Amino acid sequence: MGASGWSYVTPYRGSAGASLEALQGEVFAQKYGDGEEYSTIKELYADEEFMEEEGTHSILDIRRVVESTKLPRESSTEDYFTVRPLAPARVLIHFGTVRPTVQQYEDAIAQSYAFMQAWRPGDRDTSLLGEHEMPWTGFYVLLHTDDKITHIGFFGSSGD
Repeated sequence: MGASGWSYVTPYRGSAGASLEALQGEVFAQKYGDGEEYSTIKELYADEEFMEEEGTHSILDIRRVVESTKLPRESSTEDYFTVRPLAPARVLIHFGTVRPTVQQYEDAIAQSYAFMQAWRPGDRDTSLLGEHEMPWTGFYVLLHTDDKITHIGFFGSSGD
């Protein structure tokens, strides 16, 4: 199975779960707002064959937030369709701080995509997106302005 990567920045709404739900509402409206295929997210999720085989290639493929920073395991069915916080030590490695800004996140994502385009066999992906190895999952990073959490960055992969 191939996977499609995605990344989003959205305002922080008091928790990762609330931020995820609001972002999913926005993405659903963009992708399915005409109501021709699905009129609600619940209806989309009810199409299990589509969701489990193909997916939306977006944050809509995520069903819940996991608060653990332990890496997801392919052998654990409960780890699929989740996002979790990127461990603070990994945030520090990628951003040089545990309080990255929106600009730092966007720069790290851009560098990740540039690495993917230049990738050669044998290269080790040490970019931010390289943190993500398991399909149908993702991570989130809290983003700051003046030491206050203002946004959240979600990244991962899903879909064929």
